Amino acid sequence: MSGHSKWAKVKYQKAVNDPKKGKAFSKLSALISIAARDGKDIETNSKLRVAVEKAKELGMPKDNIEKAIKRGAGELKEEKNLEELFCEAYGPGGSALLIHAITDNKNRTLAELRHLLQTYESKMAETGSVRWMFKEVGVIFFPKTNWNDDFSLKIIEKGAEEIKEKEEEIIVYTSPQNLLPLKKFIEELLPDTQITAEFDFISQQPLILSEADKTQIEKLFEALEDHSDIEGVYSNVE
Repeated sequence: MSGHSKWAKVKYQKAVNDPKKGKAFSKLSALISIAARDGKDIETNSKLRVAVEKAKELGMPKDNIEKAIKRGAGELKEEKNLEELFCEAYGPGGSALLIHAITDNKNRTLAELRHLLQTYESKMAETGSVRWMFKEVGVIFFPKTNWNDDFSLKIIEKGAEEIKEKEEEIIVYTSPQNLLPLKKFIEELLPDTQITAEFDFISQQPLILSEADKTQIEKLFEALEDHSDIEGVYSNVE
């Protein structure tokens, strides 16, 4: 694997540190609603559980979470219909981008996205031309405290596909289906440890950009983050 998407991690950290949090709550509400379409039970719906846990970590009010679940389950008929999009694009330096959006107006979101891409020397790609480069995975993060090689062997036996050790953090990759069972096992292995789980798209063909292109793509990422319909952006940039 080329590694966890820097964008997904930075976006989440920035949202946590945002004192207003309004935009983050709005995006998480949409994510919860989309996930709830596959069932309201967080014990059996892994994407809903991950979205709800992230909302709770951000301090999203319980009533907001419950309303988002009801909206996704079709229990709030007055609410606008939401649609999930995965848009493919080419970014600066020929980079590949997979953009996850949730919108109540597909045409508006696509038009605004095209404009943003053009502003930063990027463009929409034909369907299928980029998506094939990415593999969906489950990713688990936790502090390196009390971690040892014996634990690595134990979680590999439980389905961990790759383990990366940073200076202060462990990152574990697994299949989307195994994300929650593996997270639960790690929680039992390391009680009283802050453990975060999420879904990610990993590129199998990493690309190294020039400094100029790196600067341009960071500006693009920031612009996409500010868009209210964009949930996440994944790239093949190393």
